[in-house]
Amino acid sequence: MTPLYAAPLYVKVKTHILEQIRSGALQAGSRVPSENELVESFKISRMTANRALNELTTEGHLARVPGVGTFVKEATPRSSLLELRNIADEIIARGHKYTSRVEHLGEVVATPNLIEDFELKSSTKLFHIVIVHEENGMPVQFEDRYVNPFCAPNFLKQDFTAQTPTAYLLTTLPVDELEHNVEAILPDANQQRRLKIAATEPCLSLHRRSWSKGHVVTSATLIYPASRYALYSRYHTTSKGQVTQ
Repeated sequence: MTPLYAAPLYVKVKTHILEQIRSGALQAGSRVPSENELVESFKISRMTANRALNELTTEGHLARVPGVGTFVKEATPRSSLLELRNIADEIIARGHKYTSRVEHLGEVVATPNLIEDFELKSSTKLFHIVIVHEENGMPVQFEDRYVNPFCAPNFLKQDFTAQTPTAYLLTTLPVDELEHNVEAILPDANQQRRLKIAATEPCLSLHRRSWSKGHVVTSATLIYPASRYALYSRYHTTSKGQVTQ
């Protein structure tokens, strides 16, 4: 590793600001020193100060507001791709307020795509819920979920303003297998309205299926505004980059 004293000046400035953020001396929303203040403090050129702030902004640590200043950016909330986690728990763990809006709850007849998703032999009825999850009043996830009545016969009787569908299913059935498919999308008109975003706001779409005792329990599409949420995974691998069990 290159010692800090040998690093370029702009790297020293970046490191100093990052250490201030990690220590809590600079918190989310705090104003960071301006280019002029950095020039004075570090005895560097304005070009060097500008590069340090620009790179920290590009990397997602800072937000620059023209004519106002540069501020510490609040970390983008994340959801794990490897674990089946309750979004309400994630939001509360960050010290934020979780709320939800149930837009639809009822029965539907399985379409050909859903018959395939649930590995059914013929068309049948499925439970269906559309719910919007909010963090501090801001919509962060649009959930469109179908549930196998054979696996969760009491699903429609639940109060999903008191607990999420994920929380209920996790306490009802063991999960044997998960399947995830992630893609970047532009939201349709309904998703735009529910998430309170513009038509040009890119979103992450996570399609998830789960199995219990050989049956597909649920097929859910979770839409996240890319500017408000991120998906991540971390796992052990072999030296060749293969995931270990």
